[in-house]
Amino acid sequence: MAKVRIPTQLRELSGGQSEVSVDGGTVAEVLDALEGAHPGFRGRLFDDAGKLRRFVNVFVADEDVRFLDGLDTKVTDGQTVSIVPAVAGG
Repeated sequence: MAKVRIPTQLRELSGGQSEVSVDGGTVAEVLDALEGAHPGFRGRLFDDAGKLRRFVNVFVADEDVRFLDGLDTKVTDGQTVSIVPAVAGG
């Protein structure tokens, strides 16, 4: 089981929960399981090509998956996957 931290902006999809536990051995599997348990995440996290949206950052154990193996990044039992929307402003 992996823990997925849900940002405030997406908590309506997880029933208000800030963290949920799902199974998965990679980031892709964890996010698929998240979608299965709480429908609606896929449309908010992925573009039409199936890639993470530009403004969505995903971290495994505080490491940005874009600098690891992307959606193929391994997730071990008990690790935390954090969904972090990019912040814009000036």
